[in-house]
Amino acid sequence: MRSFAPTERFVSDVKTRKLKPAYVLVGDEAFFRKQCREAVLKHLVPPELRDFSFYEMDLAESELMEVLDRARTPSLMAPFQVFFVRGLKQLYGRGSHQDEFKAIEDYCANPNPDALIVFVADHLSLPADLRRMDMQDKDRFERIRETLGGCCGIVELARVEEGDAVRWTVENAGAQGVKVDIDAAREMVDALGGDLMMIANELEKLILYVGEKKRIVLGDVETMVLSAKQRSLYELTDAISEKDRAKALGILEAMLSTGDGDEAAIGHLYMLAKTYRQMLVIAEKRVRDSRALWQVLWQGFRVPPFAAEQVIAQARRFKSRSELTRGLRLIARADLALRSNPPSKRFILEKLVLDLASEAPAVVAGWEQQELPV
Repeated sequence: MRSFAPTERFVSDVKTRKLKPAYVLVGDEAFFRKQCREAVLKHLVPPELRDFSFYEMDLAESELMEVLDRARTPSLMAPFQVFFVRGLKQLYGRGSHQDEFKAIEDYCANPNPDALIVFVADHLSLPADLRRMDMQDKDRFERIRETLGGCCGIVELARVEEGDAVRWTVENAGAQGVKVDIDAAREMVDALGGDLMMIANELEKLILYVGEKKRIVLGDVETMVLSAKQRSLYELTDAISEKDRAKALGILEAMLSTGDGDEAAIGHLYMLAKTYRQMLVIAEKRVRDSRALWQVLWQGFRVPPFAAEQVIAQARRFKSRSELTRGLRLIARADLALRSNPPSKRFILEKLVLDLASEAPAVVAGWEQQELPV
């Protein structure tokens, strides 16, 4: 599967120890990043030596020169060392960082053969089709290639194509002796926005749910995935559209108290952003019933049947484009905050919900302030 190829190549390098001195994991696809990390731990770091050979560092807290010095220094306790270094975006902030890039280049030219450095660049998102990359992310990706591409291996952790996600779901369940109907797999992929980490988590729950039946059908997905995840999400957006702050906070608290809690924050934010984009399209296209809804929302961007009328009603509560585009900007700001290793993800989500459920401040009139057709 094409979507899995970059990660599979990295895992193959790790297994065969045909390693470059350093790699850059580019993209925020958590599923692939987890696979890369697990491969490194399995093949390069013996469990009994993990405390002496595996280090997780962050350039927001540690200097790059410290990372490189530690990588150069052979360990007396372990035959091989691995450094996972987050916060690569620190090297692309204000000011010149040519000295840091030159230091990385010099290290890679004369590395410690018993060390591996893995930089994590999760401050940008790679779509399944790189031609559709956001311009800001495209500029960030090009800068990484220009500065580190010549000395480090670049591993693209892009979003998974819908077809590959469906195929992975079927094959992964099959490997565990469970058959997944193709329409059930498609519905789950569509409902979870192609987020492979969320799909993997929900598939694990579904396998436990069906038990000895050993088969997952569409009804199981609707019961376990859509109702558990999306019904609460649409209840949240319903409360937000009604400007009921107390109710919205209560629903958010219920969402965070179940499942993966705060760790699911990015997933909640992704689905919230998707719902706001859906409402913007619905409002601009003057959708009034579910039959028209399927004509304006394309495959992979559709609303589950149970929520169609609810989302249409929510979209009609917004009277101007500015309300919806303001919501998307607030969500984007919260997304940036969540990816910056905050002390409390819950606080960021709570503040976002309060802001979304509050009346927008007055702004200068423009295209966004045009009233939506009634």
